[in-house]
Amino acid sequence: MTRKQWLLSGFVAFTCLVSTVAVAGPIENYAPVTQQRLENPEPGNWMLYRRTYDGQGYSPLDQINTSNVKNLTPVWTFATGVVEGHEAPPIVNNGVMFVTTPMGQVIALNAKTGDEYWRYKRQLPDDLFQLHPTNRGVGLWEDKLYLATTDDHVVALDAKTGKVVWDTKVQDYKKGQYMTLMPLVVEGKVIVGGSGGELGVRGYVAAYDAKDGKELWRTFTIPGEGEPGHDTWQGDDWKTGGGSAWMTGNYDKDTKTIYWGVGNAAPWPGETHPGDNLYTSSVLALDPSNGKIKTYHQYHQNDSWDWDEVEAPILVDLQRDGRTIKSLIHPGRDAIFWVLERTPTKINYVAGWPFVATDVWKGIDAESGKPIVDPAHKPVIGKRVEFCPSLWGGKDWPSAAYSQRTGLVYVPANENFCGGFTGEKVPLKAGELWLGTKPEDIGLTTKPGADHFGELQAWDPATGKKVWQHNFPKSQLFGSVTATAGDLVFVGGTNDRNFRAFHAKTGELLWEQKTNSGIMGMPVSYEIDGTQYISIQSGWGVDAQRIQDALATNNIGIESNVPQGGVIWVFALKK
Repeated sequence: MTRKQWLLSGFVAFTCLVSTVAVAGPIENYAPVTQQRLENPEPGNWMLYRRTYDGQGYSPLDQINTSNVKNLTPVWTFATGVVEGHEAPPIVNNGVMFVTTPMGQVIALNAKTGDEYWRYKRQLPDDLFQLHPTNRGVGLWEDKLYLATTDDHVVALDAKTGKVVWDTKVQDYKKGQYMTLMPLVVEGKVIVGGSGGELGVRGYVAAYDAKDGKELWRTFTIPGEGEPGHDTWQGDDWKTGGGSAWMTGNYDKDTKTIYWGVGNAAPWPGETHPGDNLYTSSVLALDPSNGKIKTYHQYHQNDSWDWDEVEAPILVDLQRDGRTIKSLIHPGRDAIFWVLERTPTKINYVAGWPFVATDVWKGIDAESGKPIVDPAHKPVIGKRVEFCPSLWGGKDWPSAAYSQRTGLVYVPANENFCGGFTGEKVPLKAGELWLGTKPEDIGLTTKPGADHFGELQAWDPATGKKVWQHNFPKSQLFGSVTATAGDLVFVGGTNDRNFRAFHAKTGELLWEQKTNSGIMGMPVSYEIDGTQYISIQSGWGVDAQRIQDALATNNIGIESNVPQGGVIWVFALKK
């Protein structure tokens, strides 16, 4: 090797190292994460996607409450250094915060001071393409973190140092496979689901051994030949039928059942894949030990509107009709607020009602729980069809929350949006968009005379009654909701860059703070040394920006420009 070659190889090795892991200092006294801690998390920590396995998005901390939230103030911020949609909750384990960002970053911070411990940045391939260049958080187990990447790997990192422990390829990103979710860790199994439903993939949920990254099981969301449900597809449609499992599932620790949301069928027009198309637009009940499908509920059959149902339903012991129902609650992208009952062998339909206006459904069959479609508003090939709500639905992936104090479900909804497209049948090219329509033909329209678009809604799932609603006149609502024992509801999601707190019982706006960008991420609450903190990532992009761009073309006085750039914000009460 010549001196020049030696210097060049050393420079390449050095730059790869720097761009992968930059260590400011190891974490001392890290608290290992056990199954017991995940099942019964300490009130001051936020170690799962929605804090608890049931997905309620509820914090039992109440130091910050309706009487003093007006005194909430920023205590530190931290710039992530990248743009695009920042969708991950800050994950907090005994004073240490882990935040993921677009571009495959994991940042470890002192959750009290904002000082950086270390930063991991994945080297992503130059030819990588995906519709959603984002990430929704790291899973925790023992002394490791688990990251699902957009180039379709699962990576284990040492929680103290950020160094790679193992790296396992899941699928081939060149064929449209990628991941954006926070892994769900159950009993030492790292469970993930694939994205890419608009790229002609076949969806799946898969589990990996937390110790060494070995694949333990893989369950396809679209059944193959000889599997139950395969007869709901025709010909070879199932091989490229979509059904991506974009989001993190929830877990019933008592019955040892995972509930996982499944995305839409592909391509969009139902004519291109006749049949009910199991298990697209469904929730699957999975056995975490082997991935076996115990049962399912399909929210709507033969999806033709791009209405993913990927947010896992919330697990609530619901008092309804004089009895306790082990319920699954899901405000759907299909505009229906679903109340289901989970049993060991079956998911029963309990109730469903529209939470925003829709012209697609004529009703719901009381026996089967199947929605009854109006064919006039179902997209077909060769003809433009309009429908309400738009393809982003009544509520997209941003999560609803349930308050154990009020018994209400808080929904980040969107009203007065409609859409449409002309279906077409085109051949699939691996790794390329396969929508069943031309991207430029996709429309987002607003209803004439609409005085608002975003709605933060509060529903009583026991009665089906809306308790309160807060409207956003000039913006969609595209951010997850978190409720706390202080009778507060926190949410971002608007194009004015504000982070807000509402009274959980009345809907009164109690506090707001302008941030650097629009907020798509999930609020969390944690506690250190007796002080309660509220944290959020601000960073606009992806679908929120796409809706914004579409709104700007409707000539209703809304501009498309929302500043981008990621910043972690942490708030506490003034002292």
